[in-house]
This record gives sequence, C-alpha cells and structure tokens, in this order.
Amino acid sequence: MTTPKDDPGVSDGTGAAPVPSNFIRDIILDDLKTNKYEGRVHTRFPPEPNGYLHVGHAKSITINFGLAREFGGKCNLRFDDTNPSKEETEYVDSIIEDVRWLGGDFEDRLYYASDYFGQLYEWAVQLIQKGKAFVCDLTADQVRQQRGTLTEPGQDSPYRNRTIEENLDLFDRMHKGEFPDGSKTLRAKIDMASPNLNMRDPVLYRILHMDHHRTGDKWCIYPMYDFTHGQSDSIERITHSICTLEFEDHRPLYDWFIDQLGIYHPQQIEFDRLNLTYTLLSKRKLLALVQNKLVSGWDDPRMPTISGMRRRGYTPEALQNFCGRIGVSKTNGTTELALLEYFVREDLNRRAARVMAVLRPLRVVIDNYPEGQSEHLEAVNNPEDASMGTRQVPFSKVIYIEQDDFREDPPKQYFRLAPGREIRLRYAYFITCTGVVKDASGNVVELHCTYDPATKGGNAPDGRKVKSTIHWVSAEHAVDAEVRIYETLFNREDPNVVPEGQDFTVNLNPNSLEVVSGAKLEPSLRDAAPGSRYQFERLGYFAVDPDSSREKLVFNRTVALRDSWAKIEAKSAPPKRGGK
Repeated sequence: MTTPKDDPGVSDGTGAAPVPSNFIRDIILDDLKTNKYEGRVHTRFPPEPNGYLHVGHAKSITINFGLAREFGGKCNLRFDDTNPSKEETEYVDSIIEDVRWLGGDFEDRLYYASDYFGQLYEWAVQLIQKGKAFVCDLTADQVRQQRGTLTEPGQDSPYRNRTIEENLDLFDRMHKGEFPDGSKTLRAKIDMASPNLNMRDPVLYRILHMDHHRTGDKWCIYPMYDFTHGQSDSIERITHSICTLEFEDHRPLYDWFIDQLGIYHPQQIEFDRLNLTYTLLSKRKLLALVQNKLVSGWDDPRMPTISGMRRRGYTPEALQNFCGRIGVSKTNGTTELALLEYFVREDLNRRAARVMAVLRPLRVVIDNYPEGQSEHLEAVNNPEDASMGTRQVPFSKVIYIEQDDFREDPPKQYFRLAPGREIRLRYAYFITCTGVVKDASGNVVELHCTYDPATKGGNAPDGRKVKSTIHWVSAEHAVDAEVRIYETLFNREDPNVVPEGQDFTVNLNPNSLEVVSGAKLEPSLRDAAPGSRYQFERLGYFAVDPDSSREKLVFNRTVALRDSWAKIEAKSAPPKRGGK
C-alpha cells in the first residue's frame, strides 16, 4: 500500500496550494508508523436514510473518502437504518446519488446496518447471558424520569435484577412479537450513577411492529443507533471511525459494548460539525419545510441539501474545495455562507461559458442600422480558458438591454446609458441614446439610439473612450426563458434564534425566490442541456433547471457576481420613510 510523505499539508487535487494538515490526518500518519492496523486505513460514511443529505454531510463525505483515497485505503457507504418509522427507500436512493456525485467511490462496499440485525440480536443475547443486559417494563417517559441529571444520579429500574433466565425468555418473546409497542425494552446494565448520562443503563432494543424498508416484517424489535454504530464498524473492520463531536460522549458506551463482547475495536475520532450562517442543517427541520410545502422539495435550490445545491448549479469540485479549506477541529463554530459562495464562484469562473442574457428587457431601436440586416459578431466563451474558444452572436436593428442599464436622469457615478450618452455594447458597437419612448404611466418602454459602424468589435479607431460596457441580446434572435433568482432561505444569521413561543419558520426570508418571466437569452442557449452552467455576463452564474425543456427554458441563479454599482446605488438611495 502506498502512503503519502510526512509533509505539512495535502493537496486537494485541484492544483491549489496544499491544504494544511489536521489532527485526524496526523493520527492516521502515526498509526501507519506504528503499524497499528497492519498498514490499513478503512473509513466509512454512515448516514441514516431519514432525509436527504445536506452540506454538513458533504464535509463528512469529503473527509472520510478523501482520507481513504489519500492513504490508499477504502471507505464504505453504510446506511444505519435502525428506525423504520422514519426511513425510506427514496432517501437511500438520493444518498447514493449524492455520494457518487460528490466523488465518494465506495466501489462494491455498500452496506446496511439492517444486514447485521441477526448478529446484533445474538450479541444482545450474549450481554444478557453475561448479566450485562435486562428486559425493562418501564415506559419511555419513566426511563427519562429515572435517568437523573448531570448533578444527580439516576435510579435503578425495578426490573434491573431480573434473572438471566427470565431476561432471555422475555427477550425471546419480544423477538417473537408477543408484546405491544413500547411495553418493554432491552437495556444495558452499566451504572445509573455514572457522570456520563449515556452510561446510565441505555436502551438497546425497543419493540416496533412496523415494516422495514429492507427487511419487511421479519423483525418487530429494532436495535437502537447506539447499539448498532460501534458494532457495525467492528463487523466491517473499520480502522478509523470518524464522527462529529456530538458522538464524543457516546464513545465510552461504544467502547463498553465492544469490550463486553470481546470483538474487533475500531478507533473513534470526533471532529467539529459544519454550521453555516443563514442556514439550518437539522434534518428534522428540513423535513418540516418539505412537509409543510414551504419549499418545493428536498432539492429546492434554496435548500442546503446536496441535491438542492446540485440543482442550483453548484459543482462537486466547489463543495470539495470548500470542505477541504475549512478543515477540521475539536471545537464547533460557524462558517460564513459567503465563504461557500466564494468557492462556488471561483470554480465556475474557470469552467462556465460566458453568454449574454437580459433578465428585465428594455427595447432599443438603433435607427441608423440597416432595416432587415443582421450580422454575427465574435464573442469569447471564457477569458479564463482560451481553449473554450469563441462563438458567433447575432446583432440586428432592435436589441434588448437591461432596464437598469438606462437612466433618464442619471445620478453621479452612473456611467451606463442615458440620453445623449455614448456607451459600448459588449462585442458589438458604440451606441448613443437619442430618444426615449414612454407609456401612458410615464414608464420608459423603448429607447432610440444611433450606432457608429466604425466601432465594430467594441473599439473606436480614433481612440475615443467610453466609461461603460453593457450586455445585450438581439430581439430578432432572442430565446425566451424563465429565470429564478434565489436569496438565502432565512433572513437571520442564526435561524434557530426565535422569539419566545415561535418556531424557526418565523425567520424564513419572504424574498428568497424571485421568478423572472420574459427574460431574453442569446440563441446559443436554445438547446442548453439540463444541469449545464453558464455565466450570464454581468449578472451571475446560472444553471439550467432539470425540469427545463426547449418549450420552456428555466434557469436557476447559482451565485451572484460582485456588483460594486449596487453598493454605490444603495449608499446614494434616499432614506426609507414611514419607519422609526
């Protein structure tokens, strides 16, 4: 097996500077030096199929599969499917798709905790036989009440001292389905006075007469996640069981199970969860958004799910680079959403073709351009990558420009089109505004301009300069489209902070989605394939929605460009009235 050199960093595979090393990588390097696992590195990504994966899972995927790849090891995909009341095949399928899209290569190592139900049951029987587990008749509420607090010990269950024979009989009858849901549990017998609440006789099995998405009605008792996690890692002979920090207090319990059973012992390592501003990463709350139809589904482009980000136009490379650069630590913190958008923008800047699109069209008639004539002008596809070449863009007498690119009475520092002003049309000509047409309400609906034929390509032979260049689309050749502009789903940095008596939905951003109908696109986009990504010049990065078709083109804005003018205009805007 090949291993990397003991260098201070590791490349992320993109050609960028090496990513700083981290404590997980250092642990693995030390284990390889001491031959702790006979030179093996075997990790796993173990999601529960009770929802779609989100960007927090992307960090875990990147870490687990990335470390396995770096050290010539293996990484499994395992579904910890121990709760049939919340798990669905739909979630399994979506997770597999997301992991593969993000570059997770689990080859043929696709496993399910439900594959191990038989072995887990046998191990539970072994614990009973050793006097380390008992059947308890307390209800869930009673178990919680007797658990104690951080400062007070718990109380022993009145059923804790049942005989081994009685416990074996009752557990067998639980397995055979003789008891109703919630009437009995199997609990470990550890220490009700332990300072670690997880060690206070935790529940190992509960009764649940419900079909499982894979095992059907074979089982009516199901192991708890805490009884499944460590043993599943042991079965798969995982070397480094990498978890988020909330599992640190559970590690003594996992160690206790493995030690009592005398089985192979993986090494658990905890790292910080990913938290993003303006973002919720609770699957329970994300599910509530879907079920209450506050979003269009798990793959709504406003959602922090991997499928939502894919639909919005994020690339797997952007997510990988982001996760690699934020690193890992032993302290939970919060990352700015703007940092993620930076990596998305940086990646798309290199790969996305430039095109011209007018979202809010204003009709412009070039009076001195020949009637009925059109021509094709050469446009660069991506100035960052010359290999992407050029394309031909049609030009004609009538074009569309953005409404915001004209001001009849321009403020200071506004250099775009205005009456009597000359500006440059991208790749085309210099034009000068000579007239304005308004409707009955006084709204500008059409401009009249002249063009200088000598400035073809956007340069004046006499050397004169203009202060602004704007994009445009030929009206005769324009393609109609719907464009969806997304902002943050929540309007508060921490959406979990809510007034008393309200829930997180109070922080939903009412302006998180704007649907722009009647956008005009250059004709090269007529056959744009779903999922393809572009930079709309001066507007941002956009991706073709999966539901788009030639009959109805739909684009989602992935991320905006930096817009210095927006900041200038915002500063110069008059104050709003009516507020205090």
